[in-house]
Amino acid sequence: MNWRAVLAIYRHEIARTLRSILQSIVSPVISTALYFVVFGAAIGGRIQEVEGIPYGAFIVPGLIMMTVLTQSVSNASFGIYFPRFTGTVYEYLSAPVSHIEIVLGFVGAAATKSLVIGLIIFATAHLFVELPVLHPVWMIGFLVLTCVTFSMLGFIIGIWAANFEQLQVVPLLVITPLVFLGGSFYSISMLPGIWQTVALFNPVVYLVSGFRWAFFGISDVSPGISLLAVLGFMGICLAITWWIFRTGYRLRT
Repeated sequence: MNWRAVLAIYRHEIARTLRSILQSIVSPVISTALYFVVFGAAIGGRIQEVEGIPYGAFIVPGLIMMTVLTQSVSNASFGIYFPRFTGTVYEYLSAPVSHIEIVLGFVGAAATKSLVIGLIIFATAHLFVELPVLHPVWMIGFLVLTCVTFSMLGFIIGIWAANFEQLQVVPLLVITPLVFLGGSFYSISMLPGIWQTVALFNPVVYLVSGFRWAFFGISDVSPGISLLAVLGFMGICLAITWWIFRTGYRLRT
């Protein structure tokens, strides 16, 4: 493993983030804080508690997960798409760098950015509500797994996208709706019976539920099933990434 090459790609992507820190980090943090204020004030005035948890605290894991998912996909997809757009991706492919090292560099950088944003939001939330974390190891581990998994998804999207419009299709039309319908701001137990069953087909439900369990010890789905869901999706992303480099899909033209 050429760790020097991995570090070079990683540093390049992190440096790009630092050059646009307002857009890359500050903007999503402020947007999430506004979500917290609006939902906490508007809905929190009507719903005092959910399963014994103050509503303001209850939505924090969902807000963190919402931002982490969207930012992981966005960061990784743009990170690999821009070299494809400018043609510099061929420098990576022709260099003495393996496909694994390329993926580690890009996905690692995107996951790091998302993780930092998630932790900043977590720290900011303490300014508004009392936020216990019953299982801190699970919280960090689940957050890292989610960042890595969805950064890999973003990497795949960045290779698949033929233009900037396609680059935004999945985050805007797929990821964002799934997040809003995935229990970020409510418990699926509050839904009518048939809709609870429908909600279980939404993969984001398992992510939000597992992450929320780390904070409060309550969940809509078993934490073990949530973990298996994340690992299973990571396996699918790994398989697709392997196939992309194996076949040269969208990399040879």
